Amino acid sequence: MRIRAVRLDELPLLQDIERAAGRCFRDVGMPEVADDEPLPVGELARYQRDGLAWVGVAGADVPVAYLIADRVDGNLHVEQVSVHPDSARRGVGRSLVEHLADQARGEGVPALTLTTFAEVPWNAPYYARCGFLPLDDSMLTPGLREIRDREAAHGLDRWPRVCMRRVLRRS
Repeated sequence: MRIRAVRLDELPLLQDIERAAGRCFRDVGMPEVADDEPLPVGELARYQRDGLAWVGVAGADVPVAYLIADRVDGNLHVEQVSVHPDSARRGVGRSLVEHLADQARGEGVPALTLTTFAEVPWNAPYYARCGFLPLDDSMLTPGLREIRDREAAHGLDRWPRVCMRRVLRRS
């Protein structure tokens, strides 16, 4: 598996990956999440232009997973990680997160943050295994509060959500 920057012509493929990856939410009683449309190509293009979008590619340089990130309160925030189900459970998502961590360390960024579903096995429990720790509400930065407010407005608070942070050690 190789990680590289997303190319502009691959943005529709990212949407396909997210749709496929989202189907598993139906199996845990979250059909609204499964049916939620991915970000529009124009929004994904912003991440690509800002150098904050990467893909995991297999064999013939075909993306099977992607990660996009934002800069939030001095940290890099994982906005989305999606792995096509045909490539799941092979370390692709973890490789993308580690790539972001390496990028952040190289920029002197102190931590990675994310928001996720607290009780979905491939969400918060998975990220805990990747070194992320939950933040209680008193630890949220203004930017993370804003993200949580947007998520609540989108209806994601119907299921328990959590903010998580991974402190990065200099290598």
